[in-house]
Amino acid sequence: MFQDKDVELVHQFVKQAAATEILPRFRRLSAGDVVEKKSSIDLVTDADLLAEKHITQALLARWPTALVVGEEACETNPSLITALRDADLAFVIDPVDGTFNFQAGMPLYGTNLAVVSKGETIAAIIHDSVLGDSLVAMKGAGAHCVTAAGVASPISVAEPVALAEMVGTISINDIAYPERRRIAANLAKTRMAFAYNCSAYEYWMVASGKVHFIGHHKLMPWDHLAGVLLHSEAGGVTSKFDGSPYLPGETTGGILSAPDRESWAMIYRDIILAP
Repeated sequence: MFQDKDVELVHQFVKQAAATEILPRFRRLSAGDVVEKKSSIDLVTDADLLAEKHITQALLARWPTALVVGEEACETNPSLITALRDADLAFVIDPVDGTFNFQAGMPLYGTNLAVVSKGETIAAIIHDSVLGDSLVAMKGAGAHCVTAAGVASPISVAEPVALAEMVGTISINDIAYPERRRIAANLAKTRMAFAYNCSAYEYWMVASGKVHFIGHHKLMPWDHLAGVLLHSEAGGVTSKFDGSPYLPGETTGGILSAPDRESWAMIYRDIILAP
């Protein structure tokens, strides 16, 4: 069983892995520490592998029967993703989200961890190992920013505004060129578009009200489950492009996060769909 008080223990596991396996390697990687997976922008480093191992071992020592779905583990066993749908208790880990940024020496990366029970995300953590701050949420209990000193403050999404006043991004790296060009042109309707190539930071920005919306076409659970719960608990609306909720185990359909349902519909219509 996973109880509300357990989120702090899991938070400690994440921070320990960041302090011992991730941060000491930041800006200290050699060429042999970085390996391409599927392309030159899809990378894995020793920090990814060792941090995932550290967190996995800590979780299984506490919850021996839990399912642990790590991004790197799924490279060799993709069936772990579909197992999320029925697991009594599962932990979903992206040890270094934004690996391209990490290996390039840019401090725009983070560790994502989601806790899933019976097909529902019940807790979420996004940790920034450079600053030591984290976003933490329990379902039904709101979302908070916890500083490196342990001070927690509630976070909330941005207030709705007109599209021309919005700041946001739609990740277009995983779609074909004609679609990519069309959506990129539609983003010019906003006040400013940004792209960090890091789901952890994008969800941090949208959940804490620094930007208005984010969207993605590729739905891997380690990229989105934690951020979606944080955004929801901060007062926002996230749905797949067809309007349905995003659930553990799903990997297709596209996803969009916005301040409220009306903003969601406007962004989907004017940016995702508009010719």
